[in-house]
Amino acid sequence: MANKKQNRFLSILKQYKYNLHSGDIVAGTINYEESQGFLVNIGDKISGYLPKEEIQIEFILNHFNYRKLVNTTREFFIVKYNIKIRQYILSIKRLTYIRGWNRIKQLRLIDAIFNLPVRRANKGGLIVYLEGIQGFIPNSHITLDNKRELYKKIIDCKILIANEKRNQLILSNKNALLALSFHKFKIGEIVYGTISKIKDYGLFIKVYNITALLHISEIGFIYIKDISKIFNIGQLIKIKIIHVDARQGRISASRRSIKNI
Repeated sequence: MANKKQNRFLSILKQYKYNLHSGDIVAGTINYEESQGFLVNIGDKISGYLPKEEIQIEFILNHFNYRKLVNTTREFFIVKYNIKIRQYILSIKRLTYIRGWNRIKQLRLIDAIFNLPVRRANKGGLIVYLEGIQGFIPNSHITLDNKRELYKKIIDCKILIANEKRNQLILSNKNALLALSFHKFKIGEIVYGTISKIKDYGLFIKVYNITALLHISEIGFIYIKDISKIFNIGQLIKIKIIHVDARQGRISASRRSIKNI
C-alpha cells in the first residue's frame, strides 16, 4: 500500500519542473507536524515548510485536527525561499485565495444563488465564506430582524460586490429571496400585504414573503405626524408596486394612486 502511495506521489511530481520560484504552485506530501507548522516533501531532496497560519481558513473554522494533514498529498503555493533554513515557505491559504477568487468571478457572471452557512454575526451583519473567501452580508440586505436566529444556519444570498484587489466580497440575502420568489413583482401591480415593521419614515410590508417599503411620503396626500397611531403591526394593507430593484433586492410601494382604499 505504501509503495502504491509513493508511486502515485512520484507521478504527480513529474508534472512539475523544479526550477522553483515564489508564486509557483507545487505538489507535495506533508511528512511531519512541528509546533508551528509542517515539514513538506516537494521533490527529491527538496523540502518545504508550511506554517500553521498559512493553512486554509476553513480548517480553523471547522476545528480541523491538524494531525489529519500528515501523510496527505496536495498542492501548495510557494511564498518564498528561506535561505537560513534552506526551505521553501509554503501556503495552502494563498492557493485557496487565488482559486477562490477565480471561481467567484465565474459565479458572478452567471448571477448564481448560494446557500451558505452563517459563521459569525456582528453589529453590521453576517459573516459567511464562499469558495474559501470571507464574505459579508450587511444588515440592510438581511430579511430576518433577529440575526441570532441565522447563526450556524444556511442563508440564501447573491453576490453584490466582488473586488479581489480590496479582498471585498459583499452579498445580499434580500436579492436572493427576491430572485427565488414564486411571485414576480411588476411595477404598477396592486397587491395586499401585512405590516411587519413601523418606522418614523414608513412601513415595512410583507408581500408573498418579500418585504416592501411604503415610505411615509407615499402613504397619502395628507401630512402624517405619527404613522404608528394610524397603522398596526400585522394589519393587512393594500399597496401599489412603484419600484423593483432586483440587484439590491428592494421593493418600493405607494398608496397615493390607489382608488377605493
